[in-house]
Order: sequence, then structure tokens, then C-alpha cells
Amino acid sequence: MNLIKKVLNKLNGLHYPQEYLCLARESFPDPIHAYLIAGNKVIKDITNHHLFVGYSPLVFTLPHLNEINLSEAESIIISFSQTILIPNEILSEKDALATIHFKKIQVKFANCDTIYFYGGIKAKHRFSKSFRQFIFQLHNNLYNRKPGNVFLQGNLYTQVQIAYAVPRKISLITVGDGELYNLFPTDLHGRLDEQFYLISLRQNGQACGQVQSTNRILVSEMNCEAYKTVYALGKNHMQPMRSKESFPFRNDHSSVLRLPLPASAIRYRELELLESFDHGIHRFLLFKIISVHQIEHDIATLAHIHNVYATWRHNSGLPGNYFFR
Repeated sequence: MNLIKKVLNKLNGLHYPQEYLCLARESFPDPIHAYLIAGNKVIKDITNHHLFVGYSPLVFTLPHLNEINLSEAESIIISFSQTILIPNEILSEKDALATIHFKKIQVKFANCDTIYFYGGIKAKHRFSKSFRQFIFQLHNNLYNRKPGNVFLQGNLYTQVQIAYAVPRKISLITVGDGELYNLFPTDLHGRLDEQFYLISLRQNGQACGQVQSTNRILVSEMNCEAYKTVYALGKNHMQPMRSKESFPFRNDHSSVLRLPLPASAIRYRELELLESFDHGIHRFLLFKIISVHQIEHDIATLAHIHNVYATWRHNSGLPGNYFFR
């Protein structure tokens, strides 16, 4: 590590050595809340009512909400706070740890449901002091412009840090044609409702092409104890399909599609691709849910958060249940 990088790492104030910290989602204490707000008034707690599906640009999806007519909402504001609030309460400035402003980029219709896609415009947070944030940006500009790495420039980097304050589940996608397979992680995904599921993949990745060519996939939520294995499979986004023996699969298969299940899977969904569209570097893939199966009942689902928020928690005396790679 060169001298400048060592100095920046010393000055950034981050408590943990890794940018993303793995955890068991169900036992993560005192998680942050995401609120849809108007002015400084809470409209709805959307912590569990939104999906984070894009980071270049930042993209959130929201379902139709009875509390607000999103068909007329060309822009929205989401604030993040440790304070538990109910609709119509005032979110004070001291309680608002972070805020992201969004604009509507797409509206999709799935059966009778409407799905709204919003792209990040600007953001700010108080997870660290202004000087520390300047150091983050300087380090980002100097060392994150690498081949194969998506460079998050300027305020987009801040938006992503905030989005990952909410624990995001890291699941594994199984794709196969009966002879060859691939297995790779995703954290840009989620269930829209009982019928539909959304996943975002990089347009230029081999994994994206494999999903679209096979049309049917398996998405498995993973036990947190498998965090090292799951992270190590990230390289497979850019790898061709291979024999089943090349991957950490169990001996059993999914109920309908007969795709091999990854070791340490705790729940899986079988999905069929319906449609897709592109925005930024992402291809958004809308699936119909074919089946859902629970494998383990003592659930500790693998998720992760960003170091900036984890450091704020540490400095604020909030506990963590982190795993270090």
C-alpha cells in the first residue's frame, strides 16, 4: 500500500477494515428506518416497502401506496433515521441521519399492480463529519477507477453509502440448462408481492445473458455462515456456465425447475422471466414467482451494510453482529 493510501485510510475515521460488513439480518439490533416524507412530515415507513435495485445510477422501486398517489409523484424524498416514527409525525433535523432525493424514471405494470422506479438525484448524510466525507471522496477518486469496477462518482457514492445503511440481503442465483450451470450472488433484488420478483444485473455481464437465455432461475436466500463462499462467487457474474461439480451445490434440486440448490440455502424461489428494461448499467428483470420453499427454520439470513453507517453505529454505542471476511 502506498503512502498516500495509508494516510487516507488513517484519516477516514472508519472503524472497520472492510467496505461492506456481513451480518444476520434477523438478529441485527436497532436497524435504521427509511421514511417517505413530504416537507418534514412522515408519510410512511418504507423500510420494508421498497427495493434497492440499482447503484449506477441509484434506483429504488416502490409499489403502489395508498398513503400517496405515486402516479402524480414525479419526485420523492426518503429520509433515514434511527427514531421510530408513525405517519404524520415530524421528522426533526437532528433525527434525520440521511436523505436522498429521487425522480421518477419508469412505471411498470405487473398484473393489477403498478411498480414505480425512482432514480437518485442528490443525497446527504451525517454518518460522518464533512472532513471524513471529503477523505472518502478523495480515496474513491484516486483508487476506485479500476478495470471492471463501476466507478461511483461524486454524490452517487454518497447515495450508495446511504442505501446500504439498510441491511440488504445477499442471495445466490442458480442458472442452468440441464448440463451447464452458473451460481452468483445478488443484493439488488427482492419480492414485489406474492406473484412478482425483481432482479437487477449488469447489462454487460455474462450472468445477465445466461439468465435471459435460460428464462428460468432459482434465487436462494443464504445462511449468514456462508458469507465467505457467497462473496467468493461474485466473480461468476463474468464467467461462462460450467459443470455442476464446479459449484458448491447440495445433492438435492428445486421442486419444479429441478435446478441444483446451493449449500447453506435457507429459502428458495423458482422464477420465470416475464420482461426486462435497461437503465444506466443495469438490466431490470421482472419475474413471475413459480414456487417458494423454506429449507431451514432457524433463520439467519445473510445481508450486509456499508462501513460508513456501521462506523456511525459503533461511535453511537449501537451493537453489531458482523462477520469479517
